[in-house]
Amino acid sequence: MSGVSKEYVKGSEQDWRIDKWFNVHFPGLSYGRLSKILRKGEIRVEGKRVKASFRLEEGMEIRLPPLGKQERTLSTEPKKVMHLSDADAKLIRSMVIYQDDTVIVLNKVPGLAVQGGTNTPRHVDGMLVALQGDKPEKPKLVHRLDKDTSGVLIIARSGQAAKALTESFRNRKTNKIYWALVKGKPSQYEGAVQAPLDKEPGTRGERMAVSEDGKRAITDFKVMDSAAGTVTWMAFRPVTGRTHQIRVHATVLNTPIVGDGKYAAREAFIEGPISKKLHLHARSIEIDHPDGGTLSIKASLPLHMKESWGLFDFDPDDDSNPFEEVDNVKN
Repeated sequence: MSGVSKEYVKGSEQDWRIDKWFNVHFPGLSYGRLSKILRKGEIRVEGKRVKASFRLEEGMEIRLPPLGKQERTLSTEPKKVMHLSDADAKLIRSMVIYQDDTVIVLNKVPGLAVQGGTNTPRHVDGMLVALQGDKPEKPKLVHRLDKDTSGVLIIARSGQAAKALTESFRNRKTNKIYWALVKGKPSQYEGAVQAPLDKEPGTRGERMAVSEDGKRAITDFKVMDSAAGTVTWMAFRPVTGRTHQIRVHATVLNTPIVGDGKYAAREAFIEGPISKKLHLHARSIEIDHPDGGTLSIKASLPLHMKESWGLFDFDPDDDSNPFEEVDNVKN
C-alpha cells in the first residue's frame, strides 16, 4: 500500500460528486469500500469529512488514505460475479437498448436509483454485474440520472472506455435532449433559461434553488405540442449539467414538470387519470464513441408517460430534432 497522499481538484472536475471523482481516478476502488472509508473519515476534503454526494470545486484538496494497488487500478483478472437476484438480473438486461464491445446503453426505468446510498440498496450500479458477460471488468457508470427520471443511460464496458466517455461529458461533447410534460404553457415557444443554481440551505436533502451566487446553469427549451395550454410537451437540452437543473428551470418558466412534488409541491399534480410519477425522460443523446465516430441513441417513453401522451394525443414516436434550427444558426 502507498501512504497518505493529497490530490487537488482540476478545473475540468468542477461540480463533480466525489464518488464520481474516485470512480474516474481510482477505478479499482469499489463503491462499497469507498462508502466505508468516507464514513470513517479516512477521506477528507479541505480537512473535513464528506459524503459520497459531496460536490467538488476547483482547487480543493483531497486527502487520500493508503490504498492498495488493485484499488488504484483495474484488475486484469476476471471478477467473481456478485450475487444478484434473478429478477434484478432480468430487469437490467431488459433495459439494454444498445451494446457493442465498448459501451452499453440502457433505457433506465423510473424509480430505480443509478447509484447506492443510505437506504438505497437496489440500484443500477449494483446490477451491472449481470451485463459483464465474458469481459474481465464489470461495466462502469459514467454519468447519472435522477432516480425518478427515465431514459438514456450510457455504461462503459472497460476502464479505458469509461475515461473516454467521462472526458466527453466533462468537455460538453454531448447533446442530450429530455422530454417532459409540464403544467401550463411557457410565454415563449422556444428559448433558453439562464438561471444560476446553488444548493438550497436547510434540511430538505439534495435540493437546488436559483441563486445569484450559484453556479452557471443554462437550459435550452422548445414547445413540442400543447393541449389547450393546460399541459405542454416540452423538449429540454441542458447546456450545463447541474443537479436537478431541468426540474428547477422548468419552475423558472412557471411550467413545473408534472409529478415533480419536490420542486412544485401540489402544483405538480393534475386531477384525473394522469400518473403522479415524474414526467421527465432522457429521450436521446449524441456523444463521441470511444472507438471513433458518434454514438446517437433514442429511448422510448416509459409506460406512464406513454399513457399521458395518449391522453393528450401527443406523438410518442416523434423522431425530430427540436433544436436543429438552433444548431444550424450556431454552425
